[in-house]
Amino acid sequence: MSQDIHRITQATLDKLREEYHHLTTVGRTEIARVIEAARSLGDLSENGDYHAAKDEQGKMEARIRQIDQVIRNHEIVERDEESGEVRHASVVAVIYDGDSADDAQEFFIGSIEEKPDGILVASPASPLGSALLGHRVGDTVEYEAPNGAMRVTIVGLR
Repeated sequence: MSQDIHRITQATLDKLREEYHHLTTVGRTEIARVIEAARSLGDLSENGDYHAAKDEQGKMEARIRQIDQVIRNHEIVERDEESGEVRHASVVAVIYDGDSADDAQEFFIGSIEEKPDGILVASPASPLGSALLGHRVGDTVEYEAPNGAMRVTIVGLR
């Protein structure tokens, strides 16, 4: 598993610790009960409830490992809403070169763990995210995307 440092806010760290505790205590106990109940139904080779419960258990354990990795390898960052610059945990509205103002797209610059609902995420390490960092509303920035150079203008920041 990657040992990348995850830059997150204290609020996100607290939320992740709470989710981790819930999954490793209540979650594991509940899924064990479901698996045991499904086992009691008989032949495991044709037992859909059992296979569904085992699949759910696998997904839960993967999430536990993911959260554990973030908790073990994090750096706390503070939101800086007063700077007027794109920073970690900023929501940035951009217009791609050639698009109209009606086509503005919003991106959350930060960790997927902090993502607000309904907003795309641009990791600070991604080409777009790293190009936007430190810029202000009105700035036009260029970055190298997989299909060539792209140019965006920052039209909003919150």
